Amino acid sequence: MAVSEASAAPSLDGGGPTRVSWQARLAIAGAFAGGAVLLYLLLRTGADDVLQWDLRFGPSFERRLRTVAAIVLAAFCQGVATVLFHSVTHNRILTPSIIGLDALYVLIQTVGVAIVGARFVDNSDSILQFLLQTAGMVLFAGLLYRWMFSGRFSSLFLLLLAGVVIGLAFRAMSEFLQRLITPSDFDALQIKLFGRLGSVNTELLPIAAVICLVVGVIVWRRRHVLDVLLLGRESATSLGVDHKRELTLALVLIAVLISVSTALVGPLTFFGFIVATLAYQLAGDWRHRATLPMSVLIGVFTLAAGQFVIHNIFYAAGTLTVIIEFCGGAAFLAILLLRKGNL
Repeated sequence: MAVSEASAAPSLDGGGPTRVSWQARLAIAGAFAGGAVLLYLLLRTGADDVLQWDLRFGPSFERRLRTVAAIVLAAFCQGVATVLFHSVTHNRILTPSIIGLDALYVLIQTVGVAIVGARFVDNSDSILQFLLQTAGMVLFAGLLYRWMFSGRFSSLFLLLLAGVVIGLAFRAMSEFLQRLITPSDFDALQIKLFGRLGSVNTELLPIAAVICLVVGVIVWRRRHVLDVLLLGRESATSLGVDHKRELTLALVLIAVLISVSTALVGPLTFFGFIVATLAYQLAGDWRHRATLPMSVLIGVFTLAAGQFVIHNIFYAAGTLTVIIEFCGGAAFLAILLLRKGNL
């Protein structure tokens, strides 16, 4: 895949004057995201198929509150990771899944089911299994980065190419093992491989929140360095930035965020691509001070509004993440065709 710096190179005037400042845009996006969350929490379809306010704080509200927490964490992980990935690769058509983390997650689940049976996916929301899966994916990414960046041919693009090849190998092994397991185990595995927002273990949320908080603080403190990385390797190096160190740190943080999101709610391959692409168009500023929070707010709004529609309009007759993956894949192909020759 050809990679060009032209698509992500920012203008040096800060994006030029706009009618609405980036702070106001963030405030508007925050209002939309907060409104979508409140609608999902408090507005329900009654017995007469009419929407009505539900202010009872019972088990149903606690379940919706748990789903909102999963939505915020997934939006944060996918939005921040994808914006960072676009910044270091200088290409806005790529997604972090190209490294092969999603394929590794599928392989871990498939191997576990092949060895233990459906009990493996039944216990996959335990704290121990969550930590082991996250650690395994981060370790894989770390070894891949170390291997590709320590050799004489160290290159980001070789890393991406290696990620594609390894991801294909993981998928091939997963498909082979899936042909060997029983139909009942295969059904249980397929349910696990779809993104899930409404069935997250409550005990995992504080752990994921702490990891996201730590990564968020690191990323926000380095937002100005990330702005410099957008100018390209030569420009960043001439401005005193250790390009290789910053690139490696950003890739490690991306691996942590994607690993946490995947282990918590399942694969969301194109969701980050959707919210990051919208954030670039709506933020009004190319700098990370605007694009990072905008991507998170758009992610929260998209997931919360989607959950509200799925549960109250279609009565949960469908999985939101499947719809998001379909729309994201269609948007990916559309942008790929519209930017033909200018990736």
